[in-house]
Amino acid sequence: MKRVLALLGILCLLAVPVRAEALAVEAESCILMEKATGQVLYAENEHEQLEPASVTKIMTLLLVMEAIDSGSLSYDDTVTASAYACSMGGSQIWLKENEQMTVRDMLKAVCVASANDCSVALAEHVAGSAEAFVERMNQRAAELGMNDTHFVNPTGLPAEGHVTSAYDIALMSRELILNHPDIRQFTTIWMDTLRDGAFTLSNTNRLVRYYEGTTGLKTGSTDAAGYCLSATAERDGMELIAVILKAPTSDQRFSGAQALLNYGFSLYTLVDVTPEQVLPALPVTLGSPDFVQPVLGEGSELLLEKTVAADLSQQVLLPESLKAPIQAGEELGQLLVTSGGETVAAIPIVAGEAVERLGYGQILVNFLKTAFLMEPFHG
Repeated sequence: MKRVLALLGILCLLAVPVRAEALAVEAESCILMEKATGQVLYAENEHEQLEPASVTKIMTLLLVMEAIDSGSLSYDDTVTASAYACSMGGSQIWLKENEQMTVRDMLKAVCVASANDCSVALAEHVAGSAEAFVERMNQRAAELGMNDTHFVNPTGLPAEGHVTSAYDIALMSRELILNHPDIRQFTTIWMDTLRDGAFTLSNTNRLVRYYEGTTGLKTGSTDAAGYCLSATAERDGMELIAVILKAPTSDQRFSGAQALLNYGFSLYTLVDVTPEQVLPALPVTLGSPDFVQPVLGEGSELLLEKTVAADLSQQVLLPESLKAPIQAGEELGQLLVTSGGETVAAIPIVAGEAVERLGYGQILVNFLKTAFLMEPFHG
């Protein structure tokens, strides 16, 4: 099974090469990643450690959304602003000490207006203190394989040693939008209000307004970090993540992200492969039951160049029979996907259920039934 999955990964990489030609991206670092597969479609200096500014807040949002989805936090919970949260400066909604606001409204303020005060207030509410929350941020980053990253705060305000990379930002962005799509209710807002309409919010990500299919995600800028952005957009069922770090101007971060997204949407498509015919049940020697139903395993979503996807063929590779025992999920064969005579994917076909091996007593009974055509005795 591991061998086939490794082969599948290699084939996918061959089918989706990281392009060598340069795009119109004026930034120190950038990357384009597809959400469902995690495949990288384009990258420049993607592992260079740079300051992310408020793009940091993607990790803050991820931890808050994980708390909500786990049931330990609710959108309607009330958060009380501490003096420390109110002291953040930078982008903010000017919380007053002891002011209370729901988690929902604070998330809206973070996603739309990049509110530093709300980011810290949420962090304190979730973990007890900003410091404890930062520990969780770094722990989660390690779990996601964000090896270029070290967080110092939940806001992205300038701090010594607070660094990440375009690749790592793509990883945490993918985790957020893949497993917590409810975040879109905030990241797709262009304008809204808080405090019963008294405070107006306007999204710092202007792609939300003018780029078709935009789903988020987060901007950031400081003098040291330059202009940064993790932009997500979806078209025809495929969602892409474009990360820009250290662009010289705000316009260049948006134009760079748009160039990356346009590149991905114009050349690639996401194909959900299903067998052209129903997979046949296979007989199982000495099995109970005496057959097993094959099903398609993981890896059936393929990211392919559109020219490749236009000419796909399939070949099912399965044995004529099997021997018990068989474990549920055990690999039985492969579905080969080809284009132009070249294999682009080998998707495992696995057992849909377990099949136990017959005991000796049952084997003997079955043998006797077969040998003597046993019939009920009628007297």
